[in-house]
Amino acid sequence: MSTPTVSRDTGPEWGAGPYADALRTGRGPLFLRRTDGWLLPLEVERWCAGADTADLSALRRCEGPVLDIGCGPGRLVAALADRGHRVLGIDVSAAAVARTTAAGGTALCRSVFDPLPDEGRWGTALLLDGNIGIGGDVRALLARTAELLAPHGLLIVETSPADIDERVRVQVAGGHTGHPAHTDESFLWARVGTRALLRHAAPELWTPAAQWTVPGGAQLPGADRCFVALRHSRTAVPRSRG
Repeated sequence: MSTPTVSRDTGPEWGAGPYADALRTGRGPLFLRRTDGWLLPLEVERWCAGADTADLSALRRCEGPVLDIGCGPGRLVAALADRGHRVLGIDVSAAAVARTTAAGGTALCRSVFDPLPDEGRWGTALLLDGNIGIGGDVRALLARTAELLAPHGLLIVETSPADIDERVRVQVAGGHTGHPAHTDESFLWARVGTRALLRHAAPELWTPAAQWTVPGGAQLPGADRCFVALRHSRTAVPRSRG
């Protein structure tokens, strides 16, 4: 199976500007701002804290070596290492990687679509905290993740609590007004609920393994955090890139 041809439009503003500033300070406010002005709050304070109950509900299911895609400041990398897993975080933000490694974790500043270590040999991959949206093409991201996993490996995805399936162009926005720092910079992002994720998960690549919810979640007050586990259903030949 070859790497899908997708746009590398994964977000220049993740690497600098308000996102990097928020990770350095551990505080928001931070948003994804759609072109129509709608704002999606990003939970910087939670990302910069330790793994919470909802996170641990996913981490307990991890098998073997774990790849955390879009690791952010590294709370999941740290928690998995504490549980005895070999774990690698990847992120396009140098600030995120620096924070992860400063805390003792292992992380690389790379896109998921770049060549990565141990392709075809990871036991579990994580797409939490909305990272199923990376690149704005859920099917391409799922296909790429299948390349990274070992045969019968596990992918754990956090989905939106809303029944949604959207692909939009957004900007990272900081400050209390939510105005983006660079109005000429935008990138594609996706948001999917559980039903949409299962529609996008090609049956020749994925078998649904579990679905669960945990109370909480700041993006929709009072809503649950929602998770789906998918089992890689195709026998893959390990790749040696990276």
